[in-house]
Order: sequence, then C-alpha cells, then structure tokens
Amino acid sequence: MGNYLLISFLLFVCGIITAETQLFDSHLTIPSSCPAPDPTLNYRPIIGIVSHPGDGATGRLSNATNVSYIAASYVKFAEMAGARVIPLIYTEPPEVINQKLNLVNGIIFTGGWAKDGLYFDVIKGIFQKVLEKNDAGEHFPLLAICLGYELLTMIITNDNNILEEFSAASQASTVQFVESVNIDGTVFGRFPPVLLKKMSIDCLVMQNHHFGISPERFQANKDLSSFFRVLTTSTDENNKVYVSTIQATRYPIAAFQWHPEKNVFEWGSSRISHSEDAIQVTTHVANYFISEARKSSNKPVAREVLDSLIYNYNPTYGGKAGKGYDEVYLFTSHSSSSSM
Repeated sequence: MGNYLLISFLLFVCGIITAETQLFDSHLTIPSSCPAPDPTLNYRPIIGIVSHPGDGATGRLSNATNVSYIAASYVKFAEMAGARVIPLIYTEPPEVINQKLNLVNGIIFTGGWAKDGLYFDVIKGIFQKVLEKNDAGEHFPLLAICLGYELLTMIITNDNNILEEFSAASQASTVQFVESVNIDGTVFGRFPPVLLKKMSIDCLVMQNHHFGISPERFQANKDLSSFFRVLTTSTDENNKVYVSTIQATRYPIAAFQWHPEKNVFEWGSSRISHSEDAIQVTTHVANYFISEARKSSNKPVAREVLDSLIYNYNPTYGGKAGKGYDEVYLFTSHSSSSSM
C-alpha cells in the first residue's frame, strides 16, 4: 500500500513538472542560427615573424653559423589575440620568403641586435613589400619591436647613423604620452583610460636597448616626422628622453622601442612586470595588431598555410640559464641571394 501511494505521488509530481516544462518551452524563442560574421573581416589571420641571426642565447643552444631564431614569446603574443604564425626565415631564398609573404596578413619585426648584412637587406625588402601591398589596396599591418623599430628609422631615413646611444638595457619604465596627442585609431585607442594613466605612472613596459632616437632628432628629420607621428616618449637610466612609440600616418604600421610581448611570456629578468596592469598592456597591444590583420583580404590556400605554420617546428627551452628568452624556435637554412 505504501509503495502504491509513493508511486502515485511521484507520477503526480512528474505530471506537473512536464506540464510546466512544456508551458515554458512554448514561450522560449530559440534563434535558428547565429548572426553572420562581418564579411569584410578575416577571422583566420596569419602573421609572419622574421627570424633573427643566432640562437638567441649567445651560442648556448646552437653555434651553427647559419642558425636563426624567433623567440617563442612573439609567437605566443600573436596567438593570444587569435592569429597563427608563419616563420619568415631570413636566410631562406628570396623566392621562398616572397611566397610566404603571400600567405600572411601582417608582419612582426622582432627585437635583437643585427643592423647590417643579409638580415638588414631582408628586413628592408620586406618593409618595401608591406608598403607595396598597402599602396595596392591590401590592408597589411606591420608591428616593429625594439630592433625592428630602430631598423625602420634607419630604412626610412636612409641613414644608418640616425640612432643615438641610450642606457635602457633591461629597464622597466613608464611611457609619457605626447601632449595633446590624439590616440583614436592608434594602438592605444582601445586602452581603458585608467590603464593609460597607469602607464605614465607605473613601470608597466620593458625596455631593453642601447640605442634610440630623441624627440628633437626625430622631429628635425623630415623623413621620420612625415612618415610617423610620435605617441609616447620614455626616459633612460640617465634621464635622457627618447621616442618610445610611433605610428605611421598613412599605413597600418606601429613601432615600439619597448617590448609588449615580455610582460606575459618572458621570465628571464626580474625587472619585467607581470602585474595585472602589465598583462593588460600586452593584451591590448596584441588585440590591436591582430584586429588590424583581420582587415586583410588575403585568404591563401589552406594547404600552403598548413605546410608553413610554426606548428611544423618545435621550440627549444632555454630558460634554465635564468636569463634571456624562455623559449626559442631555431632554424637552419641557406640563402641563395640577398635581393628580394
């Protein structure tokens, strides 16, 4: 008798629940499909990163004469904002580099030390390709970091002595925004106002360079001042002021004397800030750059992309030395010519 009453009660309750569920479902509107993505944007952007001479570890990882590297932090920097990476190995033949340039939607020039020889020629050639692509109507962004920034000033001015000496090696610093500068549409355009203010007070960016250019020399050079506008300056350990962030006026090109990628992905120096605010700086810079890459209309054949992606290579861990890069991708390849 007890079991019969229990079963009857459960059936009664289930009936109520079923009825209420059906009533709820009858008022629930389920969209038949998700909104269509913006057809003008490329949601599968590919970034080309140019390798740099050496192993990134002063020979600790490889002493091969033809070795070059890309610090994994630059790769992760692009990936964190939703892009994939193809390495542009600077020692490869020009035709191979040109083929890879047709597979990507933007370029990163990394930090390093090389300012002449084959590496300089390849950087110069790729920069000219960036300008040509944009002039032809393709939105093709470039992000230049530290050495990349310095090389752009040398190339644009056609002056290998344009740079000045500064003491900013392994130095955390602030950035000071140029008075009355309009940051709309720039790399800083989508930064929260509170974060912009903190960047001018707290040491949220990592400098690691011995050269730079003062605001006075920058503005006095017509080639530089007409191509770029200065967004920020910073101060070295001797209180000398240098230009730290610039953005092209006619092209989607931004250049940093500082390292936006290090805050999240490099741990070899105790001076690198890993605070929440510093992480936000990295995040916003990465998001800006990849949002520019999504404007590229270039959508290459998938198989060619897959065969060239950085995933075809394995990174090497070098962080045990307690200095330098935590991880690097190493490449050994020969070039047949320096002309692009």
